[in-house]
Amino acid sequence: MNEQTQGSTVRVFIALAPPDDAKDELARELGPAYEAYPRMRWNRIEDWHITLAFLGELPVATVPLLRAPLAGLAAARRPVRLAMRGGGHFDERVLWSGIEGDLDGLHRLAGEVRGVVRECGVDFEERPLRPHLTLARSRRDDPSSVVKAAAGLAGFTGRWWQARRLHLVGSNIGRGPGAIHYRDIEAWSFEGH
Repeated sequence: MNEQTQGSTVRVFIALAPPDDAKDELARELGPAYEAYPRMRWNRIEDWHITLAFLGELPVATVPLLRAPLAGLAAARRPVRLAMRGGGHFDERVLWSGIEGDLDGLHRLAGEVRGVVRECGVDFEERPLRPHLTLARSRRDDPSSVVKAAAGLAGFTGRWWQARRLHLVGSNIGRGPGAIHYRDIEAWSFEGH
């Protein structure tokens, strides 16, 4: 599934992703919730991410314009030290895990990413950064599962990790039935010292 096969646009965002061992730790914590609330629409563990800038639907031809500027930004940046902590929900519909650590650095990075995107001429809706990982969504007829699952995550304290790569991600949201899947269009290591 490449950009060309999806038509003339692709839904794009720029994000950080926790390392596999940190995601595995959270997945173990979620084990009881997976069993207790099987009807929730659980995100795949490989799709967990922290969105820095959501760009929405972009023309496929626009995506290559972002590559060199984002690569340059990543090359000049240091990794960001983060951890997953607790859980909560948005509007009793979306279950999330919180993020803590170098939040000032995370906000600066998001500001720089958004600045680079604007300099590339890409118009997008600026939303305040609320660092989190989206874990699941409830079904319309089941508003209580997300609230209960969030309460079960309240005491979660994940290990510290370094966000070492900046990801340019495409998704298939709104492109037919089934789960939302994300894929890296490209990713760049933070190389600053």
